[in-house]
Amino acid sequence: MSVEISRHFLDEPAQRAGFVVLGAFLVSFLFIRTSARLIRNPRITWWPGSVETKGGLHLHHLVWGIVLLLLSGFLNFALEPEGVWLYVLAALFGVGAGLTLDEFALWVHLEDVYWSDQGRSSFDAVVVAALLGGLIVLGLAPFELSHQGSAVTTLVLVVAIDLALCILTILKGKPLLGLTGVFIPFVSLVGSLRLASPSSPWARWRYAPDGEKMAHSKQRYERIYGRRRRIRDAIAGAPSEAANS
Repeated sequence: MSVEISRHFLDEPAQRAGFVVLGAFLVSFLFIRTSARLIRNPRITWWPGSVETKGGLHLHHLVWGIVLLLLSGFLNFALEPEGVWLYVLAALFGVGAGLTLDEFALWVHLEDVYWSDQGRSSFDAVVVAALLGGLIVLGLAPFELSHQGSAVTTLVLVVAIDLALCILTILKGKPLLGLTGVFIPFVSLVGSLRLASPSSPWARWRYAPDGEKMAHSKQRYERIYGRRRRIRDAIAGAPSEAANS
């Protein structure tokens, strides 16, 4: 599969446009998150800071992201551009997506929780979007439906098994692995066989609260959550205690 992907990587204009969207999305997210961290640091006074109206209203970068998404999306549908303009609109769409998803938590909570624990959902949304976007750009199809030569019965059976594994993986508290398994079935197979997260539905249904499996799960996922927290803090910034109180 890897040889096939590398041989035809970015052959089609649509795939190249998707690559531009993904690249612009990641760059804009890293830029705006870095900007927010610089604004947060009181020792850095040279950074321009956030945008406010004359009346003191703070304009979240979510607003600029939505405007870019609407504008670039409309122009792409209306003009159906080719060549360089296709990639320009793709870049604008990616930038808008990065600015918007960086404040995904604001969509959910309808309040400014950027530097609170609830704000971590923005980083999670960016990771999910980048992962799924990357898999699509690589040319992977959901449930490997790109194999048109397969018999219908075999194809339905493969999709059903893969879907069941994906659902099981998600029920075990591993949504990222479950979504990845839609494109790469081996990932969902591994996720479905491994120990479930202690807070997952599967653990509540299948693990005794004081049993060995639950104890092992808590011990294992305490290390995993700690590692994830350090990665999130390094990229997105640590939550503020004031925001959580």
